[in-house]
Amino acid sequence: MRSAVASTLFFAAAAVAAPAAPNAQALVAEDFLPKVVPVNTRAADKALISNLMLAPTQSERVKLLNQPGDYVFDFNNRTIPGGESDGLGGFTIAANARTFPALIGNGGAMTLGFLGPCGMNTAHVHPRATEFNIVVKGRLVTNFIIENGLPPIANTLSLYQMTVFPMGAVHQEFNPDCTESVFVAGFNSPDPGVSQIAQAFFNLNPAVVSATLGGVASLNGMDLESFRAHIPNNVAQGIDACLKKCGIKRNAKRDDYFLTPKK
Repeated sequence: MRSAVASTLFFAAAAVAAPAAPNAQALVAEDFLPKVVPVNTRAADKALISNLMLAPTQSERVKLLNQPGDYVFDFNNRTIPGGESDGLGGFTIAANARTFPALIGNGGAMTLGFLGPCGMNTAHVHPRATEFNIVVKGRLVTNFIIENGLPPIANTLSLYQMTVFPMGAVHQEFNPDCTESVFVAGFNSPDPGVSQIAQAFFNLNPAVVSATLGGVASLNGMDLESFRAHIPNNVAQGIDACLKKCGIKRNAKRDDYFLTPKK
């Protein structure tokens, strides 16, 4: 009996100590990763978006999202139709129901904002969502007004600090520094919508705009057309004090610091 036990232990020890077969390969972490696939290839696909919106259940939406990369959004890609807002002061990239159909039915969206020195995300509203805004690089000055009769709220946010803009509140973000700033904005709707205040206001009937401004005698339809033409695209340049501090000439295009490998 003792001899049998000893023999068993001997052969077990030999098996453990034996070298691996020549063709055996050690597993590495990469072996466990999903393969890289084309990302979000059906962005802005109207047929897919319509079918997703009509699907009565999440199960049916998942069956529609059956292509590799349907659940991945790449903020490095600035060519997605309707995803980018680009101006002199920087740009934003939005993942929403149109640019990332996988969000449909999941109650959320996200935007990344890249503000160059003194860049400003001009005053706007999101008519269908509350915004949660966190700074991930640099600093951010925020201003918002929730509704008539309430005072404006202003804050200076540092790295990894967050603010909230309630649904429908007029708000804006501004980079007060001479280095770039980046923020992440989350929304509780896959279709938050956005309306820039200045552009929307000056596109109203000229008589309405003039009356709203107090009926200034020198302001006529031609003046309003001129104002419209000079409203900058978002993201715009910031206040003159910042531009002076950073030695930036107004209307000068920012260098594209973002999403570009540094040499």
